[in-house]
Amino acid sequence: MKVRVGFGRVFWPSLVAAIVASLIGLVMFFLFLSGLIGDIGSKDTLGLNDNSILHLKLNGEVSERSSSKFDPTTFQMQNKFGLADILNGLEIASKDDQVKGVFIEIDGLSCGYSNAREIRKAIDAFEKTGKFAIAYNSGEVVTQKEYYLSSAANKVYGFPTSAMELTGLGTEFTFFKNTLQKLEVEMQVIRGKNNDFKSAVEPFFLDKVSDSSRLQYTELFNGTWSEVAGDIAISRKIKIDKINEIAQGLLIHRMGDAVKYNLIDATKYRDEVLEEMAKLANTKSIDELNLVSFEKYAKKKVFQEQILTKADEPNVAVILAEGGISVDGNEMTSKDICSLLREARMNKSIKTVVLRINSPGGSALASDEIWREVKLTNQKKKVIVSMGDVAASGGYYIAAPASTIFAEPSTITGSIGVFGVIPYTGAMFENKLGLTFDRIYTHRPGFSANRKLTAEEFGIIQEEVDAIYDDFLSRVAEGRGMTKEKVNAIARGRVWTGKDAKRIGLVDQLGGLQDAIAFAAKGAGINSENIKTLYYPLKKEDKLSMILESLEDDKAIESKTQLPEALIKSYQLLQKLEQYQGMQMRLPFDFIVK
Repeated sequence: MKVRVGFGRVFWPSLVAAIVASLIGLVMFFLFLSGLIGDIGSKDTLGLNDNSILHLKLNGEVSERSSSKFDPTTFQMQNKFGLADILNGLEIASKDDQVKGVFIEIDGLSCGYSNAREIRKAIDAFEKTGKFAIAYNSGEVVTQKEYYLSSAANKVYGFPTSAMELTGLGTEFTFFKNTLQKLEVEMQVIRGKNNDFKSAVEPFFLDKVSDSSRLQYTELFNGTWSEVAGDIAISRKIKIDKINEIAQGLLIHRMGDAVKYNLIDATKYRDEVLEEMAKLANTKSIDELNLVSFEKYAKKKVFQEQILTKADEPNVAVILAEGGISVDGNEMTSKDICSLLREARMNKSIKTVVLRINSPGGSALASDEIWREVKLTNQKKKVIVSMGDVAASGGYYIAAPASTIFAEPSTITGSIGVFGVIPYTGAMFENKLGLTFDRIYTHRPGFSANRKLTAEEFGIIQEEVDAIYDDFLSRVAEGRGMTKEKVNAIARGRVWTGKDAKRIGLVDQLGGLQDAIAFAAKGAGINSENIKTLYYPLKKEDKLSMILESLEDDKAIESKTQLPEALIKSYQLLQKLEQYQGMQMRLPFDFIVK
């Protein structure tokens, strides 16, 4: 006899059982995860002893602030080590009796020369406390910037077969004018009145560098190189003329050449460097050498310090503002920075604010929103600006209302100007692809890339660009105590080094973030022994990221799905381009750090 079982009598009990099993598994997972998090949080994972050496790895991007996030597309942690953590970590370590020295291992450093210079100064300050710093250049090719940073250490070594660069500064431009003509694409360029130095748009209508652009880049490179060569000369006790001779003659090919010209102390394999540090740390062998991750040390110590500072009435706020400026997005947004400025302004214990800017500019509207909050904050408590690698165009615009502006000698700044570009692609589509376009409107036709601007429309946009540029001049004139005519004479979209910007009045003081903090505190009547600095945005302890970082350190997670680096960079560039809306106050070139 056949027994038929109804669908409902099988399906519903099975579904309930599956749900119950899933819930039980989920509960067990979270119980395990909470236990693991508690275990990690309860342990001192630094492993310090009385002869510890901090291991500072500079093998990636140095941003303004540290960040860690899991990228589900690559199954890897995306870690950025922040300049603020590096500087504070070295300062804390200089007073830590358990730390004997720092081992700086460089391979793949990515930052600008100004930030590299700030790290150099922090290394110098660390060494003045009687502790040692050993730098080891270990990459396939040791770049000029990597060597520049490493040259600040007591001892500088390199891997025996590594190649090395010391060639001075320069760049190569790509021009699209002829290509666009062949494609019958016309870029309709609108620059602010007499913004002849705003060269970002030149590749679209020129086939070589303009005289004004050549002038500003030549002075920019010469000024930056002067600082770089000067710092190396002091650290290595070499005459600047000799360094220029080395660069001009391309005399450095490998690390052995660097030894010959006294740029480094010796070539060594890594184990030989470790043996030297073991002796300095008074340990018997490499096996007993206690190398402690500087990144973990700095992040933990700085986080602990920030918790104590927040609870103990902080008196100096440092707001870290980095990246392209937009209203909303993934980099510096007016939404976030304005909120942080208001928060610092309303905090009664905060006596002064340091705004750290590292930005090539961006949206004119977003820049104006931040400008307003900086001005309002400066009226209540003094705002001191510290410029990083770059604070140009919109990045300078938001600095203008501050009471004092600091910059490093090699900071890229200025670029006071405005531009817009509207492509006309109608002829290309019609003549190359046979596409035609027709329009129906109730009034005048709107702007379209497939319709060329009329003379009247071009004039309207030019008036808008000129109006924004005039506002820019007014903002700078007001903030810097100049006439608009004087600002216009040094503006016109021109880029300056921090040193030259001080000479012409766009910058007040030369120095880094720590110099700006000390200046701000003194101006607010705060004793140097009683400075309590709180960094914004406030640090948050992300224990899940700690677990993932720990697993990654143990090689438990190895990605085999990593996209090609060139594809990732192209995707990131497209993301940035999608955020460009409205008129732009932006540096006339892409600022790429290597």
